[in-house]
Amino acid sequence: MAEGSGSTEGKTIYVTLTGLPLSILLEWPFHKSTSGADFWVLHADVRLEGSEGLHAPVAVNLSATLREVLPSLEPKDVLSPVINALRKEVDKRQVEFVKSGKLVPVHFSSRHYDFGRNQWMFGKASDETIALFLERKIYWQTKLVGGDVWLGDATEAQYLQSTTDHLVEIAIQLAGRGLIKLARRYATAEPALMARAEEFESAAEAALAELEKKHAFERG
Repeated sequence: MAEGSGSTEGKTIYVTLTGLPLSILLEWPFHKSTSGADFWVLHADVRLEGSEGLHAPVAVNLSATLREVLPSLEPKDVLSPVINALRKEVDKRQVEFVKSGKLVPVHFSSRHYDFGRNQWMFGKASDETIALFLERKIYWQTKLVGGDVWLGDATEAQYLQSTTDHLVEIAIQLAGRGLIKLARRYATAEPALMARAEEFESAAEAALAELEKKHAFERG
């Protein structure tokens, strides 16, 4: 199973909290590390959509501690948290986008999981943050892929530490402001939302500039 193939048909755009539109190709399955270390590896390619071929080839390294709480390493059990762990690394500017590059390790570990509550933890988003996130998601999905945008995705709810029901509640507010039409958890962008292209694309450019500045500083 893979997300984000070369074709745009059926592609899901995963927007980060900083406003970057990503597609993510996952090369299933996880396999045991051949280095002798006690972890499992999944190769992935995180693509910055709307750019001229910028991407980040990464190796998702699943720790033994986290492996113990997972029902399996099949996509049905780990697809969402893997995608969200990758998004969080982009949020924290730990992933560098290049036109070509070597594989970069990304730690998929217990820092993303609350063992006391038995749930994934990627950071609780406020309603204001969720509203902006949905505006950006609907804009980028509409621009890059087209069609209606599904808002019942549990992966998005997990990333925002919310529920799909609450995301729809926020989406209803966006519909009330004339930004989208909403039917059965599918959103259709209205002209008022698409007219804010400069705002959304400027946010993505600023986020990418900050990310690139960090990596340039680290390289000296």
